[in-house]
Amino acid sequence: MRPPAGQAGDAAASRARQAADAEAAQRALAQNWRALRFFSFYRIILALLLGGLLFTTDVSTLIGSKLPVLAAATVAAYLVFGLVAGLGVRWRWPGFHFQVLLQVTVDILLITVLMLASGGVRSGLGPLLVVAIAGGSILTVGRTAFLFAAFATLAVLVQEVLAWLYFLNTSYTQSGMLGATFFATAYLAYSLATRIRESERLARQRGLDLANLSLLNEHIIRRMQSGIVAVDADNRVRLLNESARRLLGVGKGMVGGTVSQLSRELATRLAQWRNDELPGSAIVRPEHGEVSVISSFAALDDATSGNLLIFLEDSSAVTQRAQQLKLASLGRLTASIAHEIRNPLGAISHAAQLLNESPDLSPGDRRLGDIIQDHCTRVNDIIENVTRLSRQHPLEPMELDLGAWCEAYIKEAMLDPRLQAGDLALHVEGGRRIMVRMDESQLRQVVNNLCENGLRYGREAPRVLLVVGLSAESERPYLEVYDSGPGVDEETAGHLFEPFFTTERSGTGLGLYIARELCELNQATLGHLGRTPRGHGFRISFSHPQRQGLPGP
Repeated sequence: MRPPAGQAGDAAASRARQAADAEAAQRALAQNWRALRFFSFYRIILALLLGGLLFTTDVSTLIGSKLPVLAAATVAAYLVFGLVAGLGVRWRWPGFHFQVLLQVTVDILLITVLMLASGGVRSGLGPLLVVAIAGGSILTVGRTAFLFAAFATLAVLVQEVLAWLYFLNTSYTQSGMLGATFFATAYLAYSLATRIRESERLARQRGLDLANLSLLNEHIIRRMQSGIVAVDADNRVRLLNESARRLLGVGKGMVGGTVSQLSRELATRLAQWRNDELPGSAIVRPEHGEVSVISSFAALDDATSGNLLIFLEDSSAVTQRAQQLKLASLGRLTASIAHEIRNPLGAISHAAQLLNESPDLSPGDRRLGDIIQDHCTRVNDIIENVTRLSRQHPLEPMELDLGAWCEAYIKEAMLDPRLQAGDLALHVEGGRRIMVRMDESQLRQVVNNLCENGLRYGREAPRVLLVVGLSAESERPYLEVYDSGPGVDEETAGHLFEPFFTTERSGTGLGLYIARELCELNQATLGHLGRTPRGHGFRISFSHPQRQGLPGP
């Protein structure tokens, strides 16, 4: 049983946070090991420097002045310990905190012994203990720093007692002041280390929050139905979400390219906007896209930076709203026209019919009566088509398996006795199941019109070929209708979707116009493909499945 989507998302977010915390802990530990490595280098260098000072006659009164043999042995032991500690840091064994505790403890012991061999506190080696305590306090957590200070203070007092026994030359006042310095150093180093760790933790948390916010923003932008294109001052694309890629009909990998590579017309509109020649939005027809898009521009930060966002909207929704307003106005107009024309048209048709029934008419007059009736029928058909378009019933969109629907449509159409086997054919690209959302009756009306035109002009089998597929660029479902006829020339193609334009003497010129209007009413587009290797064709591009609320293919 699968967990709910919300719980699955929370679990994924929790795992992501745990992984981020683990990664941050690993980075912090790596930084600690690096700091301990530098501390080990300092110990080796200090041991070499002390050895050099010990064997220099000019400073022999300073280092090992009282017990030179003990001083030499201590410096040698300190150098060996520094090398061994360096190897332990390199191998990271034993653990980090154990190594810090061991190294600082040994530092305090050996430096204290060296102080004893050099005459006690008066030797001036006390600051070396301050450095060791400061380093240990920074590298450890908790209050171990005060343990180092207490141990160093106790060690200094013990060596002062031993110095008194051997040399009768002590300074308890300096020892006390040195002990106070140890505790002050430990406190300051402990406070500084705590602040640094807190700052690092806060910085990591802020960085994680910022990264999560960035990922969230990027996820939101990529999943938006509106197209978003982020452009810098050089007109280079910095961000391109999936919706923008589909609307512009471009593939992946366009980030880093120029706007002109996305669309030359969009680049022109952008240049106009930058020059204050384009105050609002503009409709752009991408070279590789299948629908017109509405582009608008907004500057990021201050206008002088040149960075901006381009918002792209599918014009289908706007066209649909405009279509509804147009149809509402057309409905009121056609209702008035139909009422004013149908009555006299009916009278003319009835009079012509009665006239043709007269036995005294000559063949020429009877022919004139037939012409009157034919044209009355044609005018009535025009009124019916316009009325049907303007008085569309409310949309009843439904989910349709486009391939299965076309297959059922062909089976139904082949029941017409005028058709022969093979006149209609279907091809589904890739054999994929492609879902669309559209009013089924209006889709049938559009396909009927395209198929009737194809059957009228088709010459070879199949006279009409239906092709169902998914656009590789925009991922929009499409239905293409091809016929094996001669097609139309470029001048005629420019007027195909104009109302009342027809190349047939008996046609009304409203078929393709109504088909396009019905497509736009359903957020689809109807376009003319012209002559292709498959024949002369038209394409219906349906709205993208994500805009329809359908699952992707």
